[in-house]
Amino acid sequence: MPGRLRGRFRNSDELTDRPDFALVGVLKVPQLQTSPGRAIARRVSYALAALALSVAIVYVGRDGYQDAQGNQMSLLDCVYYATVSLSTTGYGDITPITPEARLVNVVLITPLRIFFLIVLVGTTLSALTESSRQAFKIQRWRHSVRNHTVVVGFGTKGRTAVDAMLGDGITPSDIVIVDSDQLVLDAAAGMGLVTVLGSATKSDVLRLAGVQNAASIIVATNRDDTAVLVTLTARELAPKAKIVAAIRETDNSHLLRQSGADSVVVSSETAGRLLGIARTTPSVVEMVEDLLTPEAGFAIAEREVEPEEVGGSPRHLSDIVLGVVRDGQLLRVGSPEVDAVEADDLLLYIKRVSN
Repeated sequence: MPGRLRGRFRNSDELTDRPDFALVGVLKVPQLQTSPGRAIARRVSYALAALALSVAIVYVGRDGYQDAQGNQMSLLDCVYYATVSLSTTGYGDITPITPEARLVNVVLITPLRIFFLIVLVGTTLSALTESSRQAFKIQRWRHSVRNHTVVVGFGTKGRTAVDAMLGDGITPSDIVIVDSDQLVLDAAAGMGLVTVLGSATKSDVLRLAGVQNAASIIVATNRDDTAVLVTLTARELAPKAKIVAAIRETDNSHLLRQSGADSVVVSSETAGRLLGIARTTPSVVEMVEDLLTPEAGFAIAEREVEPEEVGGSPRHLSDIVLGVVRDGQLLRVGSPEVDAVEADDLLLYIKRVSN
């Protein structure tokens, strides 16, 4: 079955073969948002800087200009000439008369005039310049992205997974969301996340998200069969990445593991267990939710063993240790194998989190 699925869903690299400017709208790299007032103030400052530079250029070469009466150019005349020149008004009452002054007008004043006009109509041109900026950001991001996390699906499960990662201190730009719903991706972009529009069952979409260089991949689709196909495609592209997938039915768990998932979370059964426990002991459910919420209260964390803790029992440490990860295998406290911690172990413990 895996072989047939690979053959069926192996796609050509149509997206990854496109130039960066053609990916605008498919791949979106977030950027810092500024207030309208600040943006307007910045553009006005650019315009004033261009005007001041023009005045300085004209004032330095004022001997090459004359007005309609043949008078010597004053500083006010230079300001007046620079203003009407940059605004393309050009009354003609002050003109360059020497070859040097005309050359300066061609080489310096004309480019400044163009820059001045671009700044003044910047709000109109912002839509055009945004595409160029986004293409540049896409090019830079594709060449530098490494060890990030790709989240497939930004529904309830995907959004909650992202909230947990952000609560653990992961930078939003290190998270890439892949989804086929543009409205969902707009919400993700508003959180500062990188987004890719497309179906994650296609290898070129996953390549565009950089799964080949990702440290981890979270599969949070709405359908179990889609999760299997996404996991299979992702594992083929990223043999070393850690893949975590969520499904609804336990019967499909073995398919996900055969497809390459390192961890499988059965969402429906987990919710069902909590509902059953809440019937008699609701405080237990509250504690479980507290442990799964990293923002405040208690949280389950992982850390390395301190040098002074080597050889000691995990039950006698200052932290409440739940388990020990040794050689990639989880050993629960109480097992004979973990009577003493080793230097290379990782400890799963309960830590207190403050707001």
